[in-house]
Amino acid sequence: MEGMEGRSIGFVKSFDRRHGYGFVLPVGSQEPAFFTAEDIESEPRVLSEGQQVSFVLALGAGRFEARHIRP
Repeated sequence: MEGMEGRSIGFVKSFDRRHGYGFVLPVGSQEPAFFTAEDIESEPRVLSEGQQVSFVLALGAGRFEARHIRP
């Protein structure tokens, strides 16, 4: 998955509204990517389980993270 450029499509696997973080599952991947509410580029900064989103995959602290998430 290294060297991914551009935006990816995936589905929200989970989102904890109270703590402001969740996981998105990129299409074609078994590995969910972590994200925080700050990464959501729309107001309100809330996503629903199963919602389709586009995002940029980035390597964070030892794991892939979804950034610049757009519903």
